Amino acid sequence: MHALATPRRFALLLTTLLLLAGLALLLALLMGSVSISLPGLWQDFFTSQPSISHSVLQLRLERGWLAFVTGGSLALSGALMQLLLRNPLADPYILGLSGGSAVGALLAMLLAAAAWMIDAAAFAGALVSMALVALFARRDLLASERLADHSPRLLLTGVVLSAGWGALVTLLLALAPDGQLRSMVFWLMGDLGGAEWRWWPGALLLLALLWALRQARSLNVLALGPTLATSLGVNVAPLRRNLFVIAALLAATSVTTAGSIGFVGLIVPHACRMALGNDQRLLLPACALAGGSFLLLADTLARTVLVPQQLPVGVLTALIGVPLFLLQLARERRHA
Repeated sequence: MHALATPRRFALLLTTLLLLAGLALLLALLMGSVSISLPGLWQDFFTSQPSISHSVLQLRLERGWLAFVTGGSLALSGALMQLLLRNPLADPYILGLSGGSAVGALLAMLLAAAAWMIDAAAFAGALVSMALVALFARRDLLASERLADHSPRLLLTGVVLSAGWGALVTLLLALAPDGQLRSMVFWLMGDLGGAEWRWWPGALLLLALLWALRQARSLNVLALGPTLATSLGVNVAPLRRNLFVIAALLAATSVTTAGSIGFVGLIVPHACRMALGNDQRLLLPACALAGGSFLLLADTLARTVLVPQQLPVGVLTALIGVPLFLLQLARERRHA
């Protein structure tokens, strides 16, 4: 059984993960179709005579920022969703958010809308899906007793909605002209190539993490079970409702930014929990930092593995995530 986080352990973990994030960012800046050396990077940053194109460096910085924020949001959303549903196999898309966002984005693409309208439609689709889940599972989210019995029904609501959204996605792809089909498929597979600079996903991730850390003690008690949490004085119903809203908003923002990227919200929280235990004060910031670093490294590989062609980053996360998850399951089975 893992001990609760101490200030020293928290500081050591934070330092390690920040170093990992810094290394991932450095690799993202150096690697690509145009190689950049460390001396060239130093000269471009810290001297008045840059040696490389500022546009290349700016594009990589912007893409690296979006990859890190998206990965961190997906991982934090996954950790919160697994806590809400008390299911380690839950991920941010389990409630149909990805499907709703995909329908909104693909419909906007089909109508040849502007880029900002595609983003708005994707976010609106995710919010519609979130509202539908909240509507059909309202009693489950607001109940204060026997919540563990209601979580499977909440999960089932999301699965059914995902199936419905999937049918609409297939219909939109069937109706799409050949000239638009490639961009629509790339969006569905998760792609940071066309992502534009934006600051608000990072602000949302920071605010969500600060809220989660402030509520970490209550979340630790909630992880023991809703009945026990209620008996220990935790106001379970609003806590669960806030968990749902924050996890859903993080997932919706990630899908809007980079399309459908799977496995980050499943693999990263699971791996962090195995390594660090279930103390939310340690687990939640670890998930945000590790998820950001993981997606940043995956996106770097997606840009470089078949230069000059770029792969959708969602393909890389799936190819990496599936064997890692199977290895984790095999390890758990051996130690069971």
